Formats: sequence, C-alpha cells, structure tokens
Amino acid sequence: MSARDSILARIREALRAGGARHLAESEAQPSDRVTGVRRVLPKVPNDFSGQVALFAERSEVLKTEFLPCSDESAASAQLKIVSDREKWESVALPADDRIRTLLSTLAVAKLEVSRSMAKTDLEKVSAGITGCDALIAQTGSVLLTAQSAGGRALSVLPVHHVVIATSAQLVADLPAAFEVLEHKYAPNFPSFMTFITGPSRTGDIERVLVLGAHGPRKLTVILIGGEGTSAGDGTSKVM
Repeated sequence: MSARDSILARIREALRAGGARHLAESEAQPSDRVTGVRRVLPKVPNDFSGQVALFAERSEVLKTEFLPCSDESAASAQLKIVSDREKWESVALPADDRIRTLLSTLAVAKLEVSRSMAKTDLEKVSAGITGCDALIAQTGSVLLTAQSAGGRALSVLPVHHVVIATSAQLVADLPAAFEVLEHKYAPNFPSFMTFITGPSRTGDIERVLVLGAHGPRKLTVILIGGEGTSAGDGTSKVM
C-alpha cells in the first residue's frame, strides 16, 4: 500500500468512527445529551447560596451591579437608592403589576411601554426596568424574551437596564436556562430571546473596552429572595 493509500484509508476509518459517534449522539435521549454537555461546562454549586455567590462573582467580573434583596420591600428600597444615586428623571417599564408596585416609591416620571410607543421615547428615559426568564449562575447572564422584557426594545434602548428577578428564577447553568425556554414557551417561542452577559461592550477600537457601544452602558440585577449570600447587606454595590 502506498503512502497515499494509507493516508486515505486512515481518513475513511476516522470518518466511519465519527459517523458512528454522531449517530449515537443523535439517538441519545435529551437527558443524556444534557448530561454530556454538562461534563464540559464549568462546574456550578448545587446549593442556592452557592449559586447566588457564583452569580455575584461573575457579575463583578462583567461589571454588572448585583443587588440581592430579602423581599420586595427591600427591592423597592434598593431601586430608590439606585435612582437617587444615578439621578434618574424617568423610567420605562412593562405593563407588569409587580414592577409597577416596586417603583411606586420613586418620584420620577414613569412610562409604560406599548405597541404604539415611539422608540425614540425609550431612548430618552434614564432607565428601563424589566423582568426576566432566568438568571444563569454559571455565566452571570440574564435570560430575556420579548414576553418577560415587555417587548423587544425596553432592554436595549435605555442607557441603564435594570432587571428584576426572583429566587425561583435563578438556575445553575446554560442547559437549565434552555430547559426554562422549552418548558415555558414551546412550541410557540417569542420572537425575541437573548442572553445578556454584562453591559453592552466592544473592544473593536485598539482593543480598548468601551461600555454601551450597542446597548445599555449599565446593567443592574435585583434578586428578590437572594439576600444573605453576597452583597446582601442592603447596600448598593457599584461595579
């Protein structure tokens, strides 16, 4: 056998082995595939407090302001602290009773989003307040859809994006986040789904990091029911 024939034979054997592996993976049960994916992803603590601590750690690296609060009253107080510090003049919010109540103590103009609203109005507000579908401890990301964010623009156009989440929405890793989407929306998924990992940023120009290049310059995440694990003393921690 020539050197050429030997090389081609080895390629054919490798392709056959790879094809068999691909077939086995495609026939595997979804739970088996998820287990396989988790083997190569960063490990995440199994307990809630450990996951909150990991999310806080990731947030600090990403320059996300993370504010765990014991309850809705504490969350409302944190929103007022942030509003006073940032000198908010107006906020935009979805038609959501919980968010509306949390903002009731803020003496600023409040704009509820609607389909008829001009996008330029959202660009003018001091902050956009949204809910979310999940927080991912593994990456420090926020999972949003058009449904949980009150539309496609509220989380993108204001200069400061504030996310309100509950302890039940904290998930360990990315596979768990995709399971949330599957269970919550399948088969009619929203038109807008995104993972937000820190404020908008770019390093295209001379590799200098610039925040707010393609979206909000600031990201604040308020976790209701997460106090006592990290930065949970009721004070605002600025990253």
